[in-house]
Amino acid sequence: MDHKDVFATLQLVCSDVILALNGCRSSSSNAGATDRLLGVMRQIQEHGRAVEPLITGFTAVYHHFDLDAQTPANGYRTLVKVVHSCVAYILQKARYIASNCAGAFFRMDHNVSEMEAYCSALCQLRALLYLAKIILNDNPHGQLYPQEEGGLSERFVQEYISMHKACFYGRCLGFQFSPSLRPFLQTVVISMVSFGENYKKQQTGLGIAALSFFTSGKYVVDPELRGTEFERITQNLDLQITSTVVQVNVMLTIPALSLSLPLASDPSLSVSVSPPVAHSGPGPVKDSAELFGLSRQEGPQLSLPGGFSRHTAPLSPCLLIHFHGGGFVAQTSKSHENYLKSWSKDMNVPILSVDYSLAPEAPFPRALEECFYAYCWALKNCHLLGSTAERVCLVGDSAGGNLCITVSMRAMSHGVRVPDGIVAAYPATLLTTDASPSRLLTLIDPLLPLSPAQQFDTLAALGQDTVKMLSNFAQGATNWFQTLLEPKATTSSNGPSPSEEKPQVQEYPESPQVQEYPENFEPLRSRCLVDMRTPCTPIMKNPFVSPLLSSDSLLKGLPPVHIVASALDALLDDSVMFAKKLRNMNQPVTLTVVEDLPHGFLSLLQLSKETQEASDICVKRIREVFQQEEPPADQRQAGSS
Repeated sequence: MDHKDVFATLQLVCSDVILALNGCRSSSSNAGATDRLLGVMRQIQEHGRAVEPLITGFTAVYHHFDLDAQTPANGYRTLVKVVHSCVAYILQKARYIASNCAGAFFRMDHNVSEMEAYCSALCQLRALLYLAKIILNDNPHGQLYPQEEGGLSERFVQEYISMHKACFYGRCLGFQFSPSLRPFLQTVVISMVSFGENYKKQQTGLGIAALSFFTSGKYVVDPELRGTEFERITQNLDLQITSTVVQVNVMLTIPALSLSLPLASDPSLSVSVSPPVAHSGPGPVKDSAELFGLSRQEGPQLSLPGGFSRHTAPLSPCLLIHFHGGGFVAQTSKSHENYLKSWSKDMNVPILSVDYSLAPEAPFPRALEECFYAYCWALKNCHLLGSTAERVCLVGDSAGGNLCITVSMRAMSHGVRVPDGIVAAYPATLLTTDASPSRLLTLIDPLLPLSPAQQFDTLAALGQDTVKMLSNFAQGATNWFQTLLEPKATTSSNGPSPSEEKPQVQEYPESPQVQEYPENFEPLRSRCLVDMRTPCTPIMKNPFVSPLLSSDSLLKGLPPVHIVASALDALLDDSVMFAKKLRNMNQPVTLTVVEDLPHGFLSLLQLSKETQEASDICVKRIREVFQQEEPPADQRQAGSS
């Protein structure tokens, strides 16, 4: 349906609800709730009238920001899509109210709460559209990020953090995503707020999990309380979640010895690659090797460091090297094994997943050094991994996607062989705090919420003192969902607990810091205001931290880059702009954008058909790098069952 028709329908349906409520008001036993609902429907009409011209403006120009006509995706399109999703739910609920409000079994209070929540969401989305309009007017044609330094991003952050967010974490939670993921998101948010309420209590990890289970009930029955608590936690609480331990085939520790590799330009010459030395000096690199998939059981003996040996099949010509996500501060290769095992079985290739050191204890460039060293070691010792490494593919998600690109850049700068291709899922390519339309989505995203410890970028805590890693969280029944989160860096492990900490209550500001709202409009304001300063460090502009800022000479010669992004991801614009940059340089690049999925969708592989299909797209791109033929559909279905 055309957006003009959508908003015309919204006005009509709201009028129908108002007419129906006025008709049954005299006989209603809850006149107060009826009056509240009448007021809400009028507010929705007002928001709809204001939002329609904004949407019209974006739809007229957003195609200029796409990679190409075959890839219609960018942050402006995403904002329009999210608004349409919100309006669609309002229409569905409003039609129900208009048809049933006079019925004896109509729950007035419940429906008032539903419409109030979505009215608040529409109000905040309206504010985001105003902010996006400023970005559109300030940026050059076709650019999703500012090209010059200035105060715009800091002004946006200060305005942004003052905006009310709890409405997106209560009844409206996950409305923009695939319906199959909403129960999972609800479980995540309820578990986080329950755990946040209890994690400072003097209990073991299992005890905290038990307490969280018993306190979670109130957040199930009271969505408004859940939303308020989640906003408060993400704004004020230093909370970090790590993944649970799962079994792997082989754990390798690479010794810190210099490697000698042939030069890519002249194999008769060699180059020496030193072990990682940044910050903590030379040290080993740990790797998790998924050798030969789950089905290989026969073959000659293979000896590995540490006295390990196992049966192997003939060496594979392909080798997949994986760098995990987690904002550079959390998670391990183990937390991503749910999809790595599936890929290993589907493609029948060995997968090496690297456990690099995490910030802030090991800040940049330690992770890059370790991943590059592991890559070089794998090239030199591919036979130990069950491969001849005739074709090598680097794969990573989020921060891992960033490392795939920067490791390849480092390989070029050292003169060693570059991989045959890169598959990067929703990569972080710009780690500065620059505003973009897609990054506004952090206001509504339960998996990437903006907080003082998180900022806009995932490397904001490179210089922080410590990260609180709560490795004992939910040793019981709830630990299954931990690997599905990508927590960001935190500031200190010594903050007060949620039960002790009181949110900082301030008066609502008289006017927003970005003076671009109409005179008769003000977004809802948060009562959990905090002091957030945008980090100002040259590290973020280092091309090996933010490859989007790299010069053409640093990127020239990269292997084919295949990016798989999500239309609802706050990092979407990172993917679009990086793909544009490579294409403008005539570098081989593809961009595939999936719909209705959040950041981190690979870790949600087993939750829905949509996440499985997104994973299959990544596998297809890896096969292209390996030049493998895709198996028949019946075999794929049998393999995934």
